[in-house]
Amino acid sequence: MKNLKKTLITSAIVLLAVIILMAIVPPDVKLYYFDADINGATWGWWALLPPIIAISLALITKEVYPSLLVGVVSGAIIYSELDIKVFLHKLFLGVDESGISDGVYYGVIMDSWNLGIIIFLIALGALVALMKYSGASRAFGDWAREKVAKRSHASLATMLLGIIIFVDDYFNCLTVGGVMRPVTDDHKISRAKLAYIIDCTAAPICIIAPISSWAAAVAGFAPEGEGISLFLQA
Repeated sequence: MKNLKKTLITSAIVLLAVIILMAIVPPDVKLYYFDADINGATWGWWALLPPIIAISLALITKEVYPSLLVGVVSGAIIYSELDIKVFLHKLFLGVDESGISDGVYYGVIMDSWNLGIIIFLIALGALVALMKYSGASRAFGDWAREKVAKRSHASLATMLLGIIIFVDDYFNCLTVGGVMRPVTDDHKISRAKLAYIIDCTAAPICIIAPISSWAAAVAGFAPEGEGISLFLQA
């Protein structure tokens, strides 16, 4: 609770500082053209501020999600140039002040394919949490401790488990890491080496598996109805 209060206070101070800074030194937005229409804009050093804020807050508060949220909000504040209507539209809908969607949030998230991927990843996260709090991960870890007798076997078991769980790379990391960490700790394998083994068998295996979140994401960029077939051919 104390850490949450500290994070909220720090976030509020940072956002207030961004607002004050914008009021004193407004961003010099430069539009550029490739044809008759406006194709984009440059914000100068202001464009670096949101990621710097997010990374700095994460390091200071040790809270990743609130820090990312503050980074997003600060980016919306900078883009809006302190116009509350533009700020709210950009932050929640991804539309411009005229109410026309530019696809930043609404157009991307509400796409049926992308929405399905998001729901799938949320379900995987819920499954990981269920395994953790139900004791399933600890039970498997205790069983693996009895079966894995050598240090080399612990590394090999981690690699094999990483290959077997190919449905999603994040799910792979969370599951294999949580299950095998007690086993590798018992055999004096460093956390860095454990992380390296898991990382080497997470995304590389998921991206070549035909049934995975990577396959669904890659197929989403292909023409309708041809995504999976093109992915399998590749």
